[in-house]
Formats: sequence, C-alpha cells, structure tokens
Amino acid sequence: MSQPVAAADAAFEPQFTEYLRVLFEEQIVFNRLLNLKMLAAGPDWFRAGMEMRPDLVGNFLHNRLHGGAISAVLDVIAGMACIAALGARHKSEPLDQRMKHFDKLGTIDLRVEYLRPAVSERFEAQARVIRLGSRVANTQMEFFSAHGQLLATGAGAYIIS
Repeated sequence: MSQPVAAADAAFEPQFTEYLRVLFEEQIVFNRLLNLKMLAAGPDWFRAGMEMRPDLVGNFLHNRLHGGAISAVLDVIAGMACIAALGARHKSEPLDQRMKHFDKLGTIDLRVEYLRPAVSERFEAQARVIRLGSRVANTQMEFFSAHGQLLATGAGAYIIS
C-alpha cells in the first residue's frame, strides 16, 4: 500500500519532492506532533503514514485514534495534494517561483465520513485532486489501518488563488 519517498512520481524533480517532504514533516508543527511522514507524491496526489504514539494515546484508548486527528490528517494531506497539483501545473517555473503559488491555499469545505473505529498501530492516508480549477481545487481522501482496512473517507474544497 505504501511507497517510499524515493519512489515518488517521476513528474517532480528531486528538489520539489524534498520541498514537499520538508514542508509536510518539519514545518507543520501538528504533523510533527502526530509523527506524520510523507510516503509518496505525484502530480495530483499525496500519501502519508503515521505510527501511533503511546505517550499521546494512553492505555485507556487501546491505540484508538480520535476522529479530530483523523480529520486533521485528511485535511493536511488534501492540502498537500493541492500543492503537488499546483507544483505540476507550474512545473516550468523555478522552484522558488513555484512556492509563491502555495501562499493562498486554504480549506473552504471539509467533509469526513468515519466508517469504523481507527484502531491500529499504524495508519496511512492518501488524497487526490479530482479538479484543479483557477481558484478552487476539489479533493478526495482515504484513511487506512496498517492492514489496509478503510477507516474513513473525506472530500474537501480548497481555495488556491
């Protein structure tokens, strides 16, 4: 189900893939708290994973991830899929110029459907842009257990201009 970052889509030059990884794993504080890691990215999609952190969960939850954390993960990976899609759209521009297109990105609408309790030692999530307009991007997301069981789905709209 997962691919290492090195196997990311060849549509991106290594510098852009590394930019996505640093942004996702190091610059977004909440992602560091959840220990989210970029697994792979392509011209209109993004995939990430996370290990459960016993110090945050506590024994009484038995490795159950809270719905608020799931929605936050789905939101951030959909935003990263939008960044990947914008990066692909402006691929002919230098990297520092391309990064300026991401400044105005923001969530307009986010809907999450929780299908079953999120009980697992590891989770993976993926998002894809289904429409990239001039002002709005629409996305679909999925959240899986370590064994590939679908735990939640989502749909989101993001302002991109």
